[in-house]
Amino acid sequence: MTFLTEAKDFYKDAMARADKRVEGWLLMGSPLPILMIFILYLLVVWLGPSLASRGRPMSLRAFIVPYNFALVGLSVYMFYEFLVTSVLSGYSYTCQPVDYSYAPLALRMAKVCWWFFFSKVIELLDTVFFILRHKWSQVTFLHVYHHCTMIINWWMGVKYVAGGQAFFTGMLNSGVHIMMYLYYGLAAVGPHMQKYLWWKRYLTRLQLMQFVAFVIHTGYNLTTDCEFPDGFNYAAFLYAISLLILFGNFYYQSYSSRRALHKKGQ
Repeated sequence: MTFLTEAKDFYKDAMARADKRVEGWLLMGSPLPILMIFILYLLVVWLGPSLASRGRPMSLRAFIVPYNFALVGLSVYMFYEFLVTSVLSGYSYTCQPVDYSYAPLALRMAKVCWWFFFSKVIELLDTVFFILRHKWSQVTFLHVYHHCTMIINWWMGVKYVAGGQAFFTGMLNSGVHIMMYLYYGLAAVGPHMQKYLWWKRYLTRLQLMQFVAFVIHTGYNLTTDCEFPDGFNYAAFLYAISLLILFGNFYYQSYSSRRALHKKGQ
């Protein structure tokens, strides 16, 4: 009973500390909905391949092409909102506390942070499409780790720090996703588009560069006296390092080691 009482008190205290502005927004009132989505996603990853393998792979081109280009449009919108709102608000790129007021620009930043979180929920469909198309090799640990952690991380971000330093991560990632979903959309059009998609390697490099930027940006704030919560800075710093390692390994396995094996074969 003591443990349950302490857990209940901890939950009440955590909810009391949350940003009251976002309490009534979709999926933000309680952690239960996003936890259910998280568990459902893991169940799809676990059971999906065995269930999908009983039938033929689906093309899904009619869904995937507009889906990817819609995410390009959403990413453009979010990048624009992050950039313009931060400039109009006079945001610092070295230390920026969260503005918890109901001022128009403060709410505008909070809203684009919510859209960024919600875009990560939408992007879980990437995995569903891979499974239905029998693209098992695409559902890697990196893929699953990145997707399922982003929805939790950004739920927490919007719930407690909708703005401030967090805008930099959202803005940069939205910019990268413009190019990423443009690539996916063009690739889904058909095999004849492959000759125009020579820049896939550079897209992975761009992803790695954003993680380096996150590590530098967050790491700098850990060494300065900034009013942005240290707990979120530490979490973002460690998370960015984990993604840098995982994506770096992916790049090495996909390009550097393959090139070395090709030269050896010659």
